[in-house]
Amino acid sequence: MPLEYRVYTTKFDKEVRASDIGSVLGSLSRGDQAALDEARRVLQMRLIPWKTNIQITGSEAAARIRSALGEAERADTVVSILVDHSGSMRGQNILYAAATIEVVEEFLRSLGIAYEVLGFTTTQWRGGRSRRRWKWRFRPQHPGRLNDILHIIYRSATDKYSSGWDLGQMLRADLLKENIDGEAVLWAEQRLLALPQRRKHLFVLSDGAPVDDATLYANGKDYLWNHLREVVERVQKSGEVQLAAIAIGREAGPLYPVFDQIDAASDLGGALLSLIERVLISKAA
Repeated sequence: MPLEYRVYTTKFDKEVRASDIGSVLGSLSRGDQAALDEARRVLQMRLIPWKTNIQITGSEAAARIRSALGEAERADTVVSILVDHSGSMRGQNILYAAATIEVVEEFLRSLGIAYEVLGFTTTQWRGGRSRRRWKWRFRPQHPGRLNDILHIIYRSATDKYSSGWDLGQMLRADLLKENIDGEAVLWAEQRLLALPQRRKHLFVLSDGAPVDDATLYANGKDYLWNHLREVVERVQKSGEVQLAAIAIGREAGPLYPVFDQIDAASDLGGALLSLIERVLISKAA
């Protein structure tokens, strides 16, 4: 029987705006700053042809959505995009995720649909201060989650303007660590439930199963996976937030009620636009 999910401590968890990531992770080294600057240049300049092609796809999808959803229905819709910031996303995956978000932001704004962009990771590898506290004190068997969560708000649905430059923070070399997916989905769901729009959609972008070595070592290899499955089932059963996901090359997708799977990060832009269109129009039918 799976262990009941628990959290050893929330004392060291952080929720920050993207512009404040440095207050949690500290200043970048000279080498990491140079790498971030180069990644931003790639995002803003070298991916222009890729973005242009995706924007054309988005314009066609937007026209179909306008035909299916009236202006009032679109104004009563909110979309949240939750991006996995695990270490395996480093490189092309996170670069194309940021580029995709830039295109999708423009796409949703053109439709008059409110949206927010969120990211999730941990502040340290293999357990942070939570694990050290557990080791120093009486150590209960199966303590639950043993790492310090970092949840990032790139754009809130209540923001008046896009914070596009903050998306560049996704490309920090020191940001991508472990991924506690179940708690991230719950966090994103609660944010959506607090919003006034009636149609609420959560899209998860991930490249694999949830992993935090410290938590899995202390609780079993399926602990985080089982929790994510329970969360997805609970959200789906409540029916207040519609869940969908894109899996980049691995196995996370089939857990979600609606999902798409892609083999290459460069396919992410078209796949996400297609998934958003499919979900919005199916709910309008």
